[in-house]
Amino acid sequence: MSLKADVEVLEEVIYDDALKGKSWVLCFQWCTYHYSDGTSENGYRFIWRRPDGSLQPAMGQARIPNIFVAETLMSKAKAEGWGFNSNSTVKSDNK
Repeated sequence: MSLKADVEVLEEVIYDDALKGKSWVLCFQWCTYHYSDGTSENGYRFIWRRPDGSLQPAMGQARIPNIFVAETLMSKAKAEGWGFNSNSTVKSDNK
């Protein structure tokens, strides 16, 4: 049996703020993955957001146009102070 996950988005940056609500935008997110077995983990993901604001999940994959875009999103996350998070550095109700 495979685990299913509900994803809680904790932080997000988008590649081009001017396109928000007008076009598809690539997002970089810091999330908590809540698994069907009752466990949870924190981690990063890239995901596309549609013009209507909804997310486009794609079985764990998001097409990234080039490395510059990925680096720009990661740099934005670092500048906002959450780009250095790891599963072991996040405060949890369980700890």
